[in-house]
Amino acid sequence: MEASDWDAVSKIYTEGIATGFATFETSIPTYEAWDAAHMQTCRLVAVTGNTILGWAALSPVSSRCVYGGIGEVSVYVSSNARGKGVGKLLMQTLIQESEAEGLWTIQSGIFPENEGSIELHKKMGFRYIGKRERVGKLDGVWKDNLLFERRSETVGT
Repeated sequence: MEASDWDAVSKIYTEGIATGFATFETSIPTYEAWDAAHMQTCRLVAVTGNTILGWAALSPVSSRCVYGGIGEVSVYVSSNARGKGVGKLLMQTLIQESEAEGLWTIQSGIFPENEGSIELHKKMGFRYIGKRERVGKLDGVWKDNLLFERRSETVGT
């Protein structure tokens, strides 16, 4: 992913926000704010021709050095490309790149309603850790968040 991809990436992000079950975010940040909140590596776009179909990125879970090997997953697929393997391709590549960067764990917080994301994570080797009940509000409604993680079989062993 390059800064020049932000227009297409942010449109896909907007589609995710519109579902009401992809993120607690309610508006798209500026590229500068998004860039500051995400790792400089492990940023991906899935492209066919000149069209970006989806994106994935990792954000640090903490500024504390002991958590430096853990990343929080974001994967978003355009509404036109869902169910076509784009999410799987992005996640496979994100896993490979995260391990190449020395991360031993990648994790996700997923709304229970986001069945497609839950299934993708399970297929990609993530395990269900537990549920954080009423962890945050979205449009004034308390939301639960399901925690999933994937541990590297090679990094940090």
